[in-house]
Amino acid sequence: MPSPTTTLPPVNASTPSAKRLMQEWRHLRQENSPHYEAAPLEDNLFEWHFTLRGQPDTDFAGGKYHGRILLPSEYPLKPPSVIFLTPNGRFQLHKKICLSMTQYHPESWQPAWDLRCILLALISFMPSEVSNSVGDINYSTEQRQQLAKE
Repeated sequence: MPSPTTTLPPVNASTPSAKRLMQEWRHLRQENSPHYEAAPLEDNLFEWHFTLRGQPDTDFAGGKYHGRILLPSEYPLKPPSVIFLTPNGRFQLHKKICLSMTQYHPESWQPAWDLRCILLALISFMPSEVSNSVGDINYSTEQRQQLAKE
């Protein structure tokens, strides 16, 4: 599997989507958030890998959760797909999850939202009630806390 990059991948920088993604990547690198990390693959600006840190006072405290964001070539006009790769007790693994800001709900998507908004939304959805949407799972508090330690 290709690894996230620390330099900009070679892309056709003249497309609006590529320009936007390169700008977002620069902002994310400058921000250096304690809550998440994200970067595009070295050979694909439209596939990003992220790590979320479990927030204090939640079942996920202390955990690190890895996933992928798959962006359509029409981004930001169309929403991304999000896939979790780390067991977490909230979302199924290796499956596109259904949230208001993913490809399952294009009617809810706002082009003003960026990768930072997506990452913050994922953090806020982690401790939320399971809604039986595509990709949801409902582990117990104890199971989630155990996964956070692993």
